[in-house]
Amino acid sequence: MKHIRTISEFHEYTNLPKPDHSLISVINVANALPDSHSSNSEQLVLDFYSIAVKRMHNVKIQYGQQPFDFNEGVMSFMSPKQVFSITSDIKNEVVKKSGWAIYIHPDFIWNTSLAKTINNYNFWDYTLNEALFLSEKEEASINHIIQNIRKETQSNIDKFSKHIIISQIETLLNYADRFYSRQFITREKSNHQILEDFEILINDYFNRENLIDLGLPTVQYIAQQLNVSPKYLSSLFQTLTGQTTQQLIHDKLIEKAKEKLSTSQLTVSEISYSLGFEHIQSFSKLFKIKTNLSPKEFRQSFN
Repeated sequence: MKHIRTISEFHEYTNLPKPDHSLISVINVANALPDSHSSNSEQLVLDFYSIAVKRMHNVKIQYGQQPFDFNEGVMSFMSPKQVFSITSDIKNEVVKKSGWAIYIHPDFIWNTSLAKTINNYNFWDYTLNEALFLSEKEEASINHIIQNIRKETQSNIDKFSKHIIISQIETLLNYADRFYSRQFITREKSNHQILEDFEILINDYFNRENLIDLGLPTVQYIAQQLNVSPKYLSSLFQTLTGQTTQQLIHDKLIEKAKEKLSTSQLTVSEISYSLGFEHIQSFSKLFKIKTNLSPKEFRQSFN
């Protein structure tokens, strides 16, 4: 499994030039994923969001445990830490690829309105096992927004740049939400109910007011609430996300910590205790491991 942590690393992996911005990139799909990678199945995990509108003839994408057919023009969405694999059948003809993809690191949207709403869209979820098929008119609308984002990322950065890009991304997601509602009014959830239940459970847990008394959630507690064994749960999550239950708990914890650090005036110590840590040193150590920054350094990056 290839774990790609930064957008710059992804550009290097796909033989693309260095990105104009380290936290957001818009790429031409025809220039990415060269033939040297495409003859074999590639299993990847990205630490950032992916939004794509593309055609990829003779290419099969496995998203979690669900196949995606990119032989027609479709739109797809992947959130950080989700597993997908790429398999190309190049025996019959040369692989043909076209379209655009946007990659957005979570740190780019911290302390913005989008940070609070991005995960409310259902299409980031493994439970959605159908890509979004677009009419020509819909695809033209989406591509117009993508080109606006691309133009802005390639321009000289000023104090308006981030706000304009965030606004364009929000517009893109709202259009996609409209198109999905049109396409999947009668669709049913796929068989990843446990993962969806975990997301609800862990979000509810970290939103409680008495985490100081409860402490951090354990793997055993999560498994008990989901009515499965801890071993089975971690095996399932490894298959679907490439991570263990403990790693997913820590990721959600760091997500909540970043939110508090970037949107509140609470001290690092207060945030640590509010998230269930008995000792601030343990919180700071985990945050440093996950982000390569101390909590104070992360907060200062927004000032």
